[in-house]
Amino acid sequence: MPVILSTHPLEALPSDLTGGAVAIGNFDGVHRGHQALLARTIADARTLSAKAVVLTFEPNPRTYFRPEEPVFRLTPPAARARLLTALGLDGLVVARFDRALSSLSADAFIDMVLAGGLKARSVTVGEDFRFGAKRAGTTAGLVEAGRRLGFEVDVVSPVIDGEGDRFSSSGIREALAGGEIGVANRGLGYRWFVIGAVITGDRRGRELGFPTANMRLPADCRLRHGIYAVTLKRPGGEALAAVASYGRRPQFDNGAPLLEVHVLDFAGDLYGDQVVVSFHGWIRPELKFPSVEALVATMATDVETARAMLATAGDGTALDGMLARLD
Repeated sequence: MPVILSTHPLEALPSDLTGGAVAIGNFDGVHRGHQALLARTIADARTLSAKAVVLTFEPNPRTYFRPEEPVFRLTPPAARARLLTALGLDGLVVARFDRALSSLSADAFIDMVLAGGLKARSVTVGEDFRFGAKRAGTTAGLVEAGRRLGFEVDVVSPVIDGEGDRFSSSGIREALAGGEIGVANRGLGYRWFVIGAVITGDRRGRELGFPTANMRLPADCRLRHGIYAVTLKRPGGEALAAVASYGRRPQFDNGAPLLEVHVLDFAGDLYGDQVVVSFHGWIRPELKFPSVEALVATMATDVETARAMLATAGDGTALDGMLARLD
């Protein structure tokens, strides 16, 4: 069973991850377009008998420059590492995006990071890749630098969906913000998922007859508040059918957003477990009911709706299958 890739800081890079094929980007979502680029990187690595390595940046550069408007991260670091492992990458290198890195000229980035630190033998980027201070670096400049410094450069065109649109992280963010799980999952090429520890809640769900495993999602999460059909996977376990509520609980406290997952036909203890919750479909928006009794009746209907949706969901994509085999 593959071991989830460790994250290596650029300044402490293991020697066995140098001299390989390097894919550069934020790869937020690791969607179908990203997957095509990463497949090219893996192919290049095999040709070179070298490692296939991803170079990415933390924090997201957009969040660094506009911290008051943080980017809704589709795949925070733990989720991104999980996806890259499933896809067959060999290494994950993270460059800290700070004043020093953002001030590097394009030439300095190439010389110090790609040729110097990573000792790249091939580099793969998307055709809209820009780098260096003020995003002055272009793919044409990178290709020319590769000729000078001795590494190949693959520039990958955007991948287009069946309607003629390119797969994009921004489009998938918009879909999730609208509760359009099917649209988001088609763009991702797998079922969108979140990872987190199960925390102690107020036990209100248990009192209502629907005990829940609760998770805090990142503050930048913009998933639409509502009810979803999901599965929950514990380390080493099978995916369990569940129904989840994400929102502020307007019936009770209208507090901070919380993901509350009711696992169907399950009576075990999940507290403290690091779990993966995968989203299969949207059921309804979060609502305030005229009474708690009306809420409970609707929750019972939600359970049956989720049960029916999950019964016909199937195994998902090949990538869903590879993710299922990871702990």
